[in-house]
Amino acid sequence: MAEQSRRTVRDLRRGNRAEVLQRLYFEGPLSRQELGVTTGLSSGSISNVVAELATEGLLEEAGIVDSEGGRPRTLLRVAPGSGYLIGIDVGETRVRVELFDLALTELARTDRPLIHHGYDVGWVVAHIRDAVADVLREADIETDRLVGVGVGVPGIVDRSDPDGVVVHGQTVGWDAVPLEAMLRDCAELPSDVPFFIDNGAKTLGQAEMWFGGGRGVSDAVVVLFGSGVSACVVVDGTLYGGAQSRAIEWGHTTVRVGGRRCRCGSPGCLEAYVGAEAIRERWLETGRPPASTDEETALATLLAAAVPAEGGPPTDDAAARLLDETAEYLGAGIADLVNLFRPERILIGGWAGLLLGPALLPAVRRYATQYAMRHPAERVTIELGRLGADAVTRGAATLPLADFFARGGRRRRQEEPDAAGGVAAKPDGRSWRPVVIDRRPG
Repeated sequence: MAEQSRRTVRDLRRGNRAEVLQRLYFEGPLSRQELGVTTGLSSGSISNVVAELATEGLLEEAGIVDSEGGRPRTLLRVAPGSGYLIGIDVGETRVRVELFDLALTELARTDRPLIHHGYDVGWVVAHIRDAVADVLREADIETDRLVGVGVGVPGIVDRSDPDGVVVHGQTVGWDAVPLEAMLRDCAELPSDVPFFIDNGAKTLGQAEMWFGGGRGVSDAVVVLFGSGVSACVVVDGTLYGGAQSRAIEWGHTTVRVGGRRCRCGSPGCLEAYVGAEAIRERWLETGRPPASTDEETALATLLAAAVPAEGGPPTDDAAARLLDETAEYLGAGIADLVNLFRPERILIGGWAGLLLGPALLPAVRRYATQYAMRHPAERVTIELGRLGADAVTRGAATLPLADFFARGGRRRRQEEPDAAGGVAAKPDGRSWRPVVIDRRPG
């Protein structure tokens, strides 16, 4: 009984610390009095938690505000420089690595193109190792201040292996790749710096829910439109808890029986029509652009031919037809998501989504409405993501940040010992649990 009591006190203290940190992070700066109101904690608990967190350097003053009939109140916020995060986007055209402070202000970044060696996992891991070392050196950050490393990957993430996360990326040739073990073996980081690996669509979804177009929305779908297509569905989601989820593979649902062969090997997948790689192939089949054109250049050329900048008629009718057909397939795929999940909002991100989205969005909305059931279609808004090209990387950095908050601001290597002298059980650290759909493009 005494052991259980001590464990409960420890967990309560950690929970109070987590609540204060999360409220200050997402709603701050706040005064101690405002913290009491928003958290429901007593003034004594607030004072104790704030004093403890401030002593550890996790909180700092952020100004003073007048109080009606009383002393001015000091505002508090999470200290951005009290820890650092690394976010990694293993995309299909490059590996991007960024270093952030706790406020997710970018301090350094580097890109490693995946041109010569493609998706050879050895080269990808080597790129990550070198890029992590580069951003730490550029920002002159000591590794003992690193909270953790988040990695967004293409493929299905399997956490059942005792040696760490294994990735199944069928479209990029990854068959049960023990990525976490490989990163730990080669990364030039202390062994106790945690890695958090998840599907890149999840990292994009978490970034949009925390900082972008998903804020304030309970049910949302975030579409990642790049070399391939993928999505993240958030059901009953909040900033820090309550989401329920289940996985589906949206990019490889069949939209045309006997249709074009997808990279996964099946005919007629959605990705075979709306992924950037598929659009490029279809554009090359018209004979317009040079055969060596890369995906990004091909899509930019297609867009310029179909939607001239001056707003006049398209200079190439074939380009205009291809772009409209892409919008129809994408709209029909989104209609399936509307019918299945009835979200409040659908956000389209990814590099191809950002490039083509402004031109495609009106047609995508029109086709989605045409193919979806009327009732859910009338209650959903379809918009572009708001976080730009590095949203997946920023979302990857939220993985260690969420875990850090869930632990009450303690790094995994700082975990408090339990009553038996061991280490307390480790929560998964997720602020909500999104549904990942399929795999993440580059």
